[in-house]
Amino acid sequence: MDIRQLNYFLEVAKLRSFTKASQSLHISQPTLSKMVKNLEEELEVELIDRSARQIDLTDAGEVVYTQGQKVMASIDELSTYLYDVMNLKKGMIKIGIPPLIGVLFFPKIIKGFQQLYPDITIKLIEYGANRVQKAVEKGELDLGVAVLPVNEHLFDSNPFISEKMLLYVHNSHPLASKTHVEINELAQEKFILFNEDFTLHDRLIHACQQAGFEPNVAYESSQWDFIGEMIAENLGVSIFPQSIAAKVDSSIVKAVPITNPSISWDLGLILKKDKYISYASKQFLHYMNEQHSALYR
Repeated sequence: MDIRQLNYFLEVAKLRSFTKASQSLHISQPTLSKMVKNLEEELEVELIDRSARQIDLTDAGEVVYTQGQKVMASIDELSTYLYDVMNLKKGMIKIGIPPLIGVLFFPKIIKGFQQLYPDITIKLIEYGANRVQKAVEKGELDLGVAVLPVNEHLFDSNPFISEKMLLYVHNSHPLASKTHVEINELAQEKFILFNEDFTLHDRLIHACQQAGFEPNVAYESSQWDFIGEMIAENLGVSIFPQSIAAKVDSSIVKAVPITNPSISWDLGLILKKDKYISYASKQFLHYMNEQHSALYR
């Protein structure tokens, strides 16, 4: 089997379009169609149902798509092994980070690490924490930053920060004058939350449900600064980590501690369980463990 044929089929199956796949792969559509057809002839089975207007996979196509992803992941892992052998102190790490975490912590982390390892390239991909977990599980990312706990059967995790969550309200809001608030005091509030790609979305809704009410989610966004601007216009309230307090205008937005219960925000670097860890990733994990130890010493 030609690996290129398999790779081209996987792209068509993922995008459900020959046109989009040819653009993604930077090849002509006729060439792509021929390569997929050659794969079908070699396997002696139809992989794509071409009778429908939209591309659908046959049962055989679904099997090849699922198993083919594993084959390509194994080939990528083999390449990483060989790269480590040939370039012991070089490499690239693909790390998934939620935007909020990138803003709060990663500029200093990246600067410190690259001063120690200037030949290691770090590629940061911004996803919500839920999507980060899926990408790490699929092998699309080497490491990811996620809100702990995560599924211990799927991931190994290395904690690196722990904070309390605070309520953020406009300074004119009645709760702004309080020294602390309880979750059940928020039952009538309009919430502005991260969207469903973010673990905080699920975590905060669950906290409200545990307190006995379903939150009124007025707005959702993928950008913390946009949510902050909405709060500054007094369009609702939100719950963010304590570190955000230094990023908002305290003359307009007030951060209030939450009690009964408090909500913790525990972050960790995750990697797929039993996946080969490259030299570059090992060094980054070691660096982050040192930073965590220094912070909580």
